[in-house]
Amino acid sequence: MKGTDFILDALVREGIDHLFLVPGGLVDPFLPALGRNAAIRPVVAAQEGGAAYMADGYARASGRFGAVLCIGGPGLTNTVTAVATARTDGSPLLVLSGEVATELEGLGFFQDASQETLDDVAVLRPVTRHSTSVDAPKNLPHVFRKVVLRMLSRPRGPVHLSLPQGAQEGELDVFHRAVGASISAPAVLSRHEAEASLARLAGEGGARRTRLAILAGAGVEHANAAARLRAVAERWKIPVATTLRAKGVFPEDHPLSLGVFGYAGTHHARRALLDEPPDLLLVLGSGLNERDSMQWTLRPTSIIAVDLDPAVLGAHAPDGGIVGDCGAYLAFLLEQADRIDAAMARSAPDRSAWMDAIRATPRLQALADAASEKVPLHPARVVTEMRRAFPRDAILLVDSGAHRAFAGHYWSSHEPRTYVSATNLGPMGWAIPAATGVQCARPDRKVAVITGDGCMHMQGIEVATAARYGLPIVFVVLDNAALGNVWLRAHLEGPVPDALTRLPDLDWAGFGRSLGCAGETVRRPEELQPAFARALAARGPTVIDVKVEVASPTPVADWSAAVASWSYHE
Repeated sequence: MKGTDFILDALVREGIDHLFLVPGGLVDPFLPALGRNAAIRPVVAAQEGGAAYMADGYARASGRFGAVLCIGGPGLTNTVTAVATARTDGSPLLVLSGEVATELEGLGFFQDASQETLDDVAVLRPVTRHSTSVDAPKNLPHVFRKVVLRMLSRPRGPVHLSLPQGAQEGELDVFHRAVGASISAPAVLSRHEAEASLARLAGEGGARRTRLAILAGAGVEHANAAARLRAVAERWKIPVATTLRAKGVFPEDHPLSLGVFGYAGTHHARRALLDEPPDLLLVLGSGLNERDSMQWTLRPTSIIAVDLDPAVLGAHAPDGGIVGDCGAYLAFLLEQADRIDAAMARSAPDRSAWMDAIRATPRLQALADAASEKVPLHPARVVTEMRRAFPRDAILLVDSGAHRAFAGHYWSSHEPRTYVSATNLGPMGWAIPAATGVQCARPDRKVAVITGDGCMHMQGIEVATAARYGLPIVFVVLDNAALGNVWLRAHLEGPVPDALTRLPDLDWAGFGRSLGCAGETVRRPEELQPAFARALAARGPTVIDVKVEVASPTPVADWSAAVASWSYHE
């Protein structure tokens, strides 16, 4: 078989059923190969960056990895921001790029971006876990396996493989062996430190751990450990907050849920982790970056942090770090439960009383905004009505902008991988193409996007891809005719900053219709539910252009107060 057939067969053996791509001369051999492989569904995007975002969305929703194919040179450089986004969020992404034949490198061949010219491999190296090229067709099998191993080993991330024409067209007589979980995701755990944590959980020297809490980060999702997290919390009545990136790994309507801590977080999480700090905080798989830690104001007197990255532990939990997989640690706690059950049971009533007092106070900020009758609409009302209209298990993708704060605060999530957002790098427009990947990975779920008009300017063309493949995604544009988050700051600085952060009030519903989607414009609160109902019943995608008020403060009052009080030198 040809190298292209080997790669497509390898993807199938790894459990991948979609390949996101933009065709071009340097990957022409893949086109007939895709015709020979019925197990892979090709999805052609409008632009290579959009294709990479789609593959990223597919990876996040499926729990596997996403694959994207493009030409080298201009095609590959179009993917750089998408690849960097996957890197910062630990999303496994396989980037395949076509390259000129090895014997033609540096001779002036059209779009040559080999190591003799632009050096595609070097361009991608800083934003991937591994970037390499196949130097000879016979080396394709072991080079391909190496990049897959680097992509899937923890912590996961994107990789890049450049495929010269010879590697694509060369004949091979071997097949790829799928990388097993025992190799790519072993249940790594520092046993000595895990054992020591049991004494701390039970109470050193007989001290009772009355206020014990958990902060769950993306590591819980990466380890597929949401069920174990819930089992631990319920067994010992431990309240759970999550980071925004991990929203949904613990059901937000659960009696033990504190909601999101950090940016756009809840009053409950702030009160439990900051105002009345726990005696012991268990941090699972959070990098404790600025937004996860409320700009590093999170300073519990006692902490147990579990993470695969020793650098995270060294920087943020030098006295209480356990190098390991969150799933392995939670499994360890459940296996050793009888050793701490008695101590935890003695403190559980006090812990429940602490939680009851917290739950008796308002959970969300600016509750009146969620029922606002303002015209133009208040974003909080839009998100609240969306949550009411969509099924409990719907998957929501959230873009970067002011709408991120409204969605994070007012949308409740109840399962892992149902709140999907690029929270670390935060490129505008990411969610629009990523939704195509999510819907391909989860055709059984309703998929919605909350985005903004600024994001539509950047990646809105990819709604055409959803239309082309008949994907019933609901794109909700919170259209405030501005770069909302920037405008909220800039308009206070005078008329020029105000003008520079405003946008034309465009007809995004008409834009969607022109690209094959259904399109609706909503201007009044009572129009929201009927529009959502029609979109949910549609067989293809719908773009709903919701005209919202730009001067709507985001629900980040707790965050802003923490930022104002923080000093690097403290």
